[in-house]
Amino acid sequence: MAARLTLPRRTALALAATLLVAGCTGSAGEVTPSVGAVVPEGPTGTVGPAVAQTRIELVQALGTKNLVLQDSQAQFRPPEDPTFTTTPRALYQVILPKAPLEGFIVVYEFADPMTAATAAAAQAAYLATGPAKVQSPFGARHIIRLVGSTVVQYTWVPEGAEDPLQPDIQTALETLGTGVQVPS
Repeated sequence: MAARLTLPRRTALALAATLLVAGCTGSAGEVTPSVGAVVPEGPTGTVGPAVAQTRIELVQALGTKNLVLQDSQAQFRPPEDPTFTTTPRALYQVILPKAPLEGFIVVYEFADPMTAATAAAAQAAYLATGPAKVQSPFGARHIIRLVGSTVVQYTWVPEGAEDPLQPDIQTALETLGTGVQVPS
């Protein structure tokens, strides 16, 4: 005769099974970056010409440090304010030979520069909160840049940099658009 499970035990088993399955997701060849989270693809909205223009500016800025930008097929998402989770975005990655799972740059597209500035300020404030700090590795540095109606975000950990080119990404991005300070 099978043992009868009480409701609390069934709930606990269901929760444990859910957590176990969640911890085992991923497939062969999937990129699992060390900063951010692997999640289903971004919002269904497609990006427009503002992101294309920002990409050109990114390539130029990164090129001054001999860094190469590529489109990324990874399922990567950095810590985000709720506004950013529903905003059309493009994901790029700087080629880092010694850190192939690093160098992600996300470009979010907003309706106009004012909306982008408001969202970037909210994102900067969010990154200083406890929930965002839990989602980021200790010592993470967040770079947020406003470029027209787009917001560019790059996160890295200086003390954990695996590739000597990683600091150059920040230096190059600091020449792009207008910076948004993330509170400590």
